[in-house]
Amino acid sequence: MEFKKNLLLILTCAMVINLIYAGWIYTVTPKSIETVSYTWGSEGETVRQIQQKLKQWGYLKGNVDGKYGYQTWEAVKSFQAKNGLKADGIAGDQTLEKLGIPVQKDNQNKGGGTSTTDKDVRLMAAAIHGEGRGEPYIGQVAIGAVILNRVRHSSFPNSIAGVIYQPGAFDAVSDGQINLEPDESSLKAARDALNGWDPTGGAIYYWNPATAKSKWIWSVPITKKIGKHVFGKK
Repeated sequence: MEFKKNLLLILTCAMVINLIYAGWIYTVTPKSIETVSYTWGSEGETVRQIQQKLKQWGYLKGNVDGKYGYQTWEAVKSFQAKNGLKADGIAGDQTLEKLGIPVQKDNQNKGGGTSTTDKDVRLMAAAIHGEGRGEPYIGQVAIGAVILNRVRHSSFPNSIAGVIYQPGAFDAVSDGQINLEPDESSLKAARDALNGWDPTGGAIYYWNPATAKSKWIWSVPITKKIGKHVFGKK
């Protein structure tokens, strides 16, 4: 009797497996849930709510326009530092909760938030486009590599947004060219830099010798020249 029960169980399991492979029984894999966060380049109603809160509490000096730019990023950083959060300018779960804004989780990334990878690519591409339009492709990748080398360096902010928006760090931020739409070359260069290509050999500075006005920058040993830019590190 016991043998018959075991045999029946084995046959039943085999039948179920065959039905799955045949397509009669479907297995469902749950969709991955991604936490939406907000930083430079995000837009929408949630960004507007973030700005309204920060404006109300005296952190934001700019307009409430639903666009996550430099002033919003700085305001979020100040709020985070004041409330014991990591001051990276990215409004994720903890920051939104502290602001009293419902945390939104959605596999479609609704509401203007984007994945970290996409935000990093687009922000780096915007910086590359603003700083290196007209440079050879390898020179554009080199600009992205310098940004990433700074992120890893102890003397600079530890995020891509922090490095790019560090006051006085990049002319493209100061003159507003970072707000231009990056082209395909800049996007590809950003991806290549993020994937590990560093044509500079670890440089954390670059400048155009023909236009550089800072006397200090010339104290940096030059290690490489690419296009119109020279690259160096201390």
